[in-house]
Amino acid sequence: MYDWISNIHFAKPWFFAFFAVLPLLIYFYLRPPIRVQGSLLVSGVKAFGNGRTWKTLLRHILFIFRMLAITCIIIALARPQTGSEQQLTSGEGIDIVFCLDISGSMLAQDFTPNRMEAAKQVVSEFIDNRPTDRMGLVIFSGESFTMCPLTTDHAVLKSQLYNVQSGLLEDGTAIGSGLATGVERLRASVSKSKVIILLTDGENNGGLVDPNSAKEIAKSFGVRVYTVGVGTEGFAPVPVQTSSGVIMQREKVSIDEKLLTQIANETGGKYFRATDNESLGTIYKDIDQLEKSKFQVTTYTHYTEKFFPFVLAAVMFLVLEWILRFTLFRKFP
Repeated sequence: MYDWISNIHFAKPWFFAFFAVLPLLIYFYLRPPIRVQGSLLVSGVKAFGNGRTWKTLLRHILFIFRMLAITCIIIALARPQTGSEQQLTSGEGIDIVFCLDISGSMLAQDFTPNRMEAAKQVVSEFIDNRPTDRMGLVIFSGESFTMCPLTTDHAVLKSQLYNVQSGLLEDGTAIGSGLATGVERLRASVSKSKVIILLTDGENNGGLVDPNSAKEIAKSFGVRVYTVGVGTEGFAPVPVQTSSGVIMQREKVSIDEKLLTQIANETGGKYFRATDNESLGTIYKDIDQLEKSKFQVTTYTHYTEKFFPFVLAAVMFLVLEWILRFTLFRKFP
């Protein structure tokens, strides 16, 4: 009942103005009758008893039925309806590939809890904010690998993102290979807007593809590359596996900002530097604003009329009043 009432809609609510008539009807019904004085001589009043019978106790039932009938008629005239919405989305989305560095240095704890987990969190939020885009995921360290090709199934994409961890690939930082693999995922795309968001915390030191060659390939296919350098200034604590266990070791943060800036500028993108969780989240929000999808949502609403039960109730109350008025409560034989 609560769900039904909360979902109800009235097509002609101005009919509720007729409820103002009900207090007037109640007033005229309850007001004292005009007294006409007269006299009647009787020999005794014992025969009248106390005058209280079931008819006198229920004498207002006819008026109550009539008020309920009028109430139901007013509600029916207001045309109660329930509506169901259907949304059709059309337009032009953007194909986006995330290239994520998973080298051992991404476990540095200058972010909370570390660089990799912080990056996964903001990428996940970025995915949620763009429901109409196709997205994919490429990971790289000493080599590169496609974790998820372009897809609109963002649940699968996020599942693969959460499975990313350091050690899946040979260690190193192959920026060129990661970028080239991302471009390969976009090469066959027919979308007018193709974007790569490449996140790394180091300098290129491996891989089979030179970063400048990967940049030229991206330019030839019209792919815009946004690059993100992750890491604080100076030194950062990094967990290192030793014979006696894992120890924290402070390592210098070395990001090839010149290379990342060149890749971004020459492909029509932009370079960002993130030094903490907050700035990393802000960067992805900025990219979200720079790369707007063009889509239109059309909403169709189908209404179902619900006035019939009120019409039926009004008829029932009027029939009951009519039957009782001419049977149990009739005034004349």
